Amino acid sequence: MHIILGATGHVGSALAQALLAQNQPVTLVTRDARKTRAQQDKGARVAQVDVFDTAALHRVIQNGTRLFVLNPPAAPSTDTVAEEHRSLRAILAAVEGCKLEKIVAASTYGAQPGEGIGDLSVLYDMEQALAAGPVPLSVQRAAYYMSNWDASLETARNEGKVHSMYPPDFKLPMVAPHDIGEFAARLMLAPPESFGLHHVEGPAAYSSADVAAAFAAALDRPVEAVQTPPAQWEQAFRSMGFSEPAAKSYVAMTRLTLDEAYEPAQAPNRGAISLEAYITALVKKRSG
Repeated sequence: MHIILGATGHVGSALAQALLAQNQPVTLVTRDARKTRAQQDKGARVAQVDVFDTAALHRVIQNGTRLFVLNPPAAPSTDTVAEEHRSLRAILAAVEGCKLEKIVAASTYGAQPGEGIGDLSVLYDMEQALAAGPVPLSVQRAAYYMSNWDASLETARNEGKVHSMYPPDFKLPMVAPHDIGEFAARLMLAPPESFGLHHVEGPAAYSSADVAAAFAAALDRPVEAVQTPPAQWEQAFRSMGFSEPAAKSYVAMTRLTLDEAYEPAQAPNRGAISLEAYITALVKKRSG
């Protein structure tokens, strides 16, 4: 039995779909079972459990053989680092004592130790904690999610602008969540390894100018990429509803991404979905 945490998100849903397509037994862990009806129709089991209910989560995990761990992102209005460390501690406590064959953990490019750098340090801590346990671990570090641009559809459509903290010509590896889920399914089904670090990104690196061009093509209107000056980053995050600690950590992550190029030690696994295809599908879906 495959246990999937974060089963109703972009990645978890794609992972569940890929496993169910191969007739694999799947249990989806979610706080809202109503969001899993499509997967239930395809044979998935559902465990309606809050990740902070350690005892209940432990009972679900101990009935599985392989586990996909995705630490849920905290609401930006909170102290995201503190909240994500709290959920991570709950997950680690729930996993303790479970006799699993394998764990696959969702991490990110640039994961590293440090203070005040948001997900980069939280996910690094997750990697280290799971690797120290007795269960064979595969870590999937994913590039920048193309879905991070979903919120830009509104400004692209209404203003002809895509706002970004990065210069319009700054390229970075990106990947569609569907491709992350597809590769996660491959890791879930692969033989256990004592420890494996795997990277996944899309067909190419892209810039915010490329994002603007993709929206322009999909919307059939001019769209330009506009950079938010670094001095305004923190205020820009605050205006989007981020708490002060969250805004500061996101600024730090943005600076690290811009100033320190992350190079995978091994060649990355490449997904098939291009940025253009992703944006076109997004526009079509939101226009339906």
